[in-house]
Amino acid sequence: MALNQGAGMSQVLVLNASYEPLNITTWRRALVMMFKGKAESLEQDSSRMIREDTMLPTVIRLRHFVRVPFRQLPLTRRNVFFRDGHCCQYCGYQGEKLSIDHVIPRSRGGSDTWENVTTACLICNVRKGSRTPKEAEMPLHRLPRRPLSSLSFEATRQIHSGRHSEWEKYVIGWGSGDASLNVSLPPDD
Repeated sequence: MALNQGAGMSQVLVLNASYEPLNITTWRRALVMMFKGKAESLEQDSSRMIREDTMLPTVIRLRHFVRVPFRQLPLTRRNVFFRDGHCCQYCGYQGEKLSIDHVIPRSRGGSDTWENVTTACLICNVRKGSRTPKEAEMPLHRLPRRPLSSLSFEATRQIHSGRHSEWEKYVIGWGSGDASLNVSLPPDD
């Protein structure tokens, strides 16, 4: 089985029998599942051939439904920046001088949760200080929310990077959406 150079870096989106995104795996694991009859290929990379008649899969679907437990995405600086598009949620700045801001300041009982942390540039973070966005007259562009799953988060990252645009039709609307529809801030005292 000879593959074109660079195929070792390929990732494959795995869908449940119901077409719900389940996992991202390696091309080798995807091929094993296909050859064992456990999965079928839905999308292929036409530039990467496995054999003369078979292209490298980029999306596969399991033939039988599998139940998977919910896994939460860890709250990290990197993940918060990605969720917010590496953009200050107060002024829109995009650059190197970004920080994490607590919407409800820790000094006022705010916690380290997805719904209470947001990306802020250093200038906005200092300007807001230990006030709420309303008190500082600094409205958020988007209210912070917890990403629905680590899989949708990673799949979205792959799509936006341009590596797997064919995944979009399988994950669009699944785990994404306008954060302002899902979360509201607690009232100011």
